[in-house]
Amino acid sequence: MKKRRLLSIVSIIILSTLVCTALIYRKNLSDFYNFSKAALSYYGSQGQEVIDIQAKLYNWGYYNDIVDGVYGYNTYQAVRSFQRKNGLGVDGVAGPQTLAALGLPSGQSKAVSNSYSQDGNTYLLARAIHGEARGEPYTGQVAVGAVILNRTRDGRFPKTIAGVIYENGAFDAVSDGQINLAPDKTALKAASDALNGWDPTYGCVYYWNPATATSKWVWSRQIITEIGRHVFAK
Repeated sequence: MKKRRLLSIVSIIILSTLVCTALIYRKNLSDFYNFSKAALSYYGSQGQEVIDIQAKLYNWGYYNDIVDGVYGYNTYQAVRSFQRKNGLGVDGVAGPQTLAALGLPSGQSKAVSNSYSQDGNTYLLARAIHGEARGEPYTGQVAVGAVILNRTRDGRFPKTIAGVIYENGAFDAVSDGQINLAPDKTALKAASDALNGWDPTYGCVYYWNPATATSKWVWSRQIITEIGRHVFAK
């Protein structure tokens, strides 16, 4: 009788242990599944989406390794740096918010052989840069883009990139039609760098070529820096 009771107790203990283990295992699988759904690309991921992430981060100076589609340590660190710079949660995971900040649609990442879309703010800004600063040093092209973006944050100007660019008389490239030229890769990269926060002008909202400027008023502005053939002022 005692032996049978002991066996029953042991059986109950074993059964209880198995049930607890199964529940814990199920919870861990659920947690992992939910994490995977929320974290679209993370350490260890591979595929086209990772290539797109790496290409964006490479173009913006966060990632300096091979674009190989493998979410390794360097990609992880680059994502963290990007998140920190853009006020996102710093976890090294390319979830929906991080992908949106990178300009990549969540769960629908498209190949970016040129790393840019031919619509939206990046392309429009690149057209303005190409029309206004074609032939200028690369930093000067980024600077022109930065001026346009700085204007969107200044109450004296329209609040959108399109509004600033197409404001009456604001830019020669609009007046002479050069805004309609297809931007080259340099202008596209300069637009992305400006949108990502690089401002070589330190907050300027005006620029002009001293050799060709005809406005006397513009010379009343405080010149902050000179890049290429342009001066930049507040």
